[in-house]
Amino acid sequence: MIPPRQIRLDTLVTTKRELALDTLLADDSTFYGDLFPHAVQWEGELYLEDGLHRALRAALQQRNVIHVRVLDLDALMPVGQPASGPATASLPAQPPVPAPQHRG
Repeated sequence: MIPPRQIRLDTLVTTKRELALDTLLADDSTFYGDLFPHAVQWEGELYLEDGLHRALRAALQQRNVIHVRVLDLDALMPVGQPASGPATASLPAQPPVPAPQHRG
């Protein structure tokens, strides 16, 4: 539902530390996913949530911009107002997840 828009590569903040070269070099790398990378705008920064391989491929092809679907959280929450909802400290602690039981 979010239309893609052109974004300069130098304005994107990456969120992944590793790059899978097999994904980067695959001919059908977008076959199972969205054709466009996904980013989230938060406090004026654009965070690349998905599509690092596409962004790198564009940079290697000497392109400065790519088409990205951007979820603008800044537009959803007015500037200067705290996020609604309870503070993290007021949330009850969750019980630990039990260890998997081996059947054998």
